[in-house]
Amino acid sequence: MSYILKFRDIGVGDLGLVGGKALNLGILTVAGLPVPPGVVVTTEAYDQVAGALDLGAQAADPAKARELVMRAPVPEDIAAAIRRFGDVPVAVRSSATAEDLPYASFAGQQDTYLNVIGGDAVLDAVHRCWASLWTDRAVAYRSANGIDHQAVKLAVVIQEMVQSEIAGVMFTANPITGRRREAVIDASPGLGEAVVSGAVNPDHFVVRDGRVRERRLGDKRMAVRSLAGGGVEQVATAQDAACLTDAQILALAELGGRVEDHYGSPQDTEWAIDAGGTLWLTQARPITTLYPVPEGPPGLRAYFCFSLAQGLTRPITPMGVSAFRMLSSSVSATVFGSPVADPRAGATAFHEAGGRIFIDLTSLLRSSLGRAVVPRVFDVMEARSATVIRGLFDEPEFSVTQRAKLPAIRRGLRLVWRFRLPPHAVQAIANPAKARLRVEQIGADLRARLPLPPGVTPLDHAEWLLSTQMIPLVPAILPAAAPGFIMLGLADRLLGAKAGPGEVQGVLRGLPHNVTTEMDLELWHLAERIRKHPEAAAALRDDPTGDLPPLVREALADFLARYGDRAVAEIDLGLPRWREDPSHVLGVLANYLRLEDSSLAPDALFARGAAEAESMIAELSRRAGGLRGRVVRFALGRARALAGFRELPKYYLVVALATVRELLWRVGADLAGHGAIERPGDVFFLTLPEARAGGDLRATVARRRDDYDRELRRRHIPRVLLSDGTEPEAVASRAPAPDGALTGTPASAGTVTGLARVVLDPVGAHLEPGEILVCPSTDPGWTPLFLTAAGLVMEMGGANSHGAVVAREYGIPAVVGVPRATESLETGQRITVDGTSGVVTPASQ
Repeated sequence: MSYILKFRDIGVGDLGLVGGKALNLGILTVAGLPVPPGVVVTTEAYDQVAGALDLGAQAADPAKARELVMRAPVPEDIAAAIRRFGDVPVAVRSSATAEDLPYASFAGQQDTYLNVIGGDAVLDAVHRCWASLWTDRAVAYRSANGIDHQAVKLAVVIQEMVQSEIAGVMFTANPITGRRREAVIDASPGLGEAVVSGAVNPDHFVVRDGRVRERRLGDKRMAVRSLAGGGVEQVATAQDAACLTDAQILALAELGGRVEDHYGSPQDTEWAIDAGGTLWLTQARPITTLYPVPEGPPGLRAYFCFSLAQGLTRPITPMGVSAFRMLSSSVSATVFGSPVADPRAGATAFHEAGGRIFIDLTSLLRSSLGRAVVPRVFDVMEARSATVIRGLFDEPEFSVTQRAKLPAIRRGLRLVWRFRLPPHAVQAIANPAKARLRVEQIGADLRARLPLPPGVTPLDHAEWLLSTQMIPLVPAILPAAAPGFIMLGLADRLLGAKAGPGEVQGVLRGLPHNVTTEMDLELWHLAERIRKHPEAAAALRDDPTGDLPPLVREALADFLARYGDRAVAEIDLGLPRWREDPSHVLGVLANYLRLEDSSLAPDALFARGAAEAESMIAELSRRAGGLRGRVVRFALGRARALAGFRELPKYYLVVALATVRELLWRVGADLAGHGAIERPGDVFFLTLPEARAGGDLRATVARRRDDYDRELRRRHIPRVLLSDGTEPEAVASRAPAPDGALTGTPASAGTVTGLARVVLDPVGAHLEPGEILVCPSTDPGWTPLFLTAAGLVMEMGGANSHGAVVAREYGIPAVVGVPRATESLETGQRITVDGTSGVVTPASQ
């Protein structure tokens, strides 16, 4: 058994034997980097002491697990081997097999003992490190990261102690802004424990391109020093000057660059400088919080997160991303007249990182026409992204290089001519009923093309639908919906100061012909049908996951026959549709059955909103007066008649994606039958080319599932990301919100005060009537929750984003684009949402 290994004898495949911390120290030592010498007590020794204790079964009681480890005897051969390292002061540090990993650092979860002197003291410190695998914080961290307690073991590092004069931490990429190759250094006198533990305000330095770009000095009023007989103490210090010279700062940054180059990824390091001025590297591990950068062409690029704009914070399955690659190729060919050589690879602007879709905006930022158009589009789609994009205009790397507007205008005119946009728009304004019949016929024609033709393979048909049949739906339906918003803008301009804040937007309450609103109301009517049968209602309300009474099954089947193609995060065809898994629908129905106040019934609220909208049209036209008033009345009437069609393009796309999912499931069944994958659903963790190529794909699926599960736990997704890793929104300075309030984009006028309900995933979410929904973003799968919400706060979105539109239609105050709302607000906290000013104010504590 290998109980003790020197650092230089550790190999890259020894994670299970030495743990993450020791593995990295071994890699750094072999690379010739300045690591203090040391050894590792391997997991084989831990197994000899604790292997028979069945500690995994004690995860619910970490204190008992620690006690069992501390009471376990250490075999004499292991004890003797450990005692030999007590002749010089050492640091004894835990090194778990689930530690310092690319996706989980485990920083500070297990114990470290500094300046340990003497053989018995070293043995005791090693024993305590073994027990620290079962600290409350370590157990909770493993649970949060989905790591099996039974599978984790602990090795222990014994390393010669550096009696440092100055020490600290260094990130080789900026952990706040995400910028790569920018070293961020925190330093303080004494041992690094003062900085690592947060016990001192250290000096802070930022280095980029060989220059110190930022220098902020801390008070450094305390230092950790070694005691002569072992152990450490905290001593008061008084040092107003910087503890590092510029030469030392640059030497540290150069060392950090070498470490990053060796690993090929940004690193979180710990370092120390001894009394002789020697610089030592005492630890390195991956920075786990950085968002991965899309792979793109050289030079600084700006990427916009399309996933977030569609209301998704969760990753998209690999097959879902692969489908969007083909759709992006169709956009390039249909909209921009630029066919893609390999449609399966996607358009040149299409990129993926962390399971999210990013669009390269660089060429648009460098175009005078793009600068004029793109931010205005984002103003109504995702207002905070518009602000971030405008902030890039002054960056030299994005200066305008394409000033000619004529080529782009010509392409636009060709698109307009091809899809006959002006005549359709005129028809919609002149006769909304005909426009409605036309868009309904578009949907009927699409459904007729969805079934698999005889003699065509499911994969071929799926790719045909993605590449030719879906994207043209958008410009075909656009002339029916866009005139509604044009008419709204015209009325707003004609009214000017005669319309108060939010009054023109209030005309959009209770809109007809909105497929998502109709779906939500249909679900409410279904609940009302069930409510008339007390036993069925009670069964569903008490246990929506249990056996359903026949009445509920029948009513649910009617609903799913029409809306079963929808889902939460429905643009990802890798996720089950409601027809396959109706648990979310059943949970919403159970919530609806708890609503007893008929005045708060969604259909009553919707009808009241529609009536108030009609009254507002009459009032605004009266204020305008005369001919202007008649034009205002006509324009606002057309806005109500047409704006509801805005949901149809996405709805038809989702219907088509549901068919593509069914086709790919058949492909998966065939692959599973040939042993290429374990089960049919694994096909959604492949790409279209991989599904076509076949072969043994099981290892690929397993790796992708692990990556996907890790990304599900990621909370922060950048709206805009630069190719050097910078998040522009993190760099931009922001004025603090007044009196601790949160600010965003006003989305639905009105003010409401109530209890917040923070919801990260709508599936299974419970929202009491009158609560204010606080969420990252929404897509149609969220909107049934709106029916019982008193207000809405979203981290994403603009005034015309999906959630904002539906909130207005239901008449609930809403503020969108509120940064980190789900982190700043808590469930049960009383808040006030002002949907007119865009301010969310927590009640004073």
